[in-house]
Amino acid sequence: MAGEHRARADQSARRINAASELLTSGCDMAEAIRQLARRHRISERQARRYVEQARESGPVALPSAKIVFTVKLPIDLVRRVRQQARRSGQTISAVVALALSEFLERLGLGSRDGR
Repeated sequence: MAGEHRARADQSARRINAASELLTSGCDMAEAIRQLARRHRISERQARRYVEQARESGPVALPSAKIVFTVKLPIDLVRRVRQQARRSGQTISAVVALALSEFLERLGLGSRDGR
């Protein structure tokens, strides 16, 4: 349908957490769906998905914000990163973020959560 788009990861997490709060406050599924749809201006079908996910997994962590970070790397290194991304089923960004996080932790330059 025209005008439809996927929710950003942070929007999804906020909606799942709101659904989880509704469920833990005593709302039944149908009422949680109606309230979530109204509060977030989404369809009841979309709200149902968030409520079901909240019921199965409970609250979720909010993903951290991301920015574009451009670097020049040797061709062979880029090939290996792409190969690892394909092999692991992850995005190139996820592979690079994990590698950099682990490298910086080994140097004692902070933890993975940005502190």
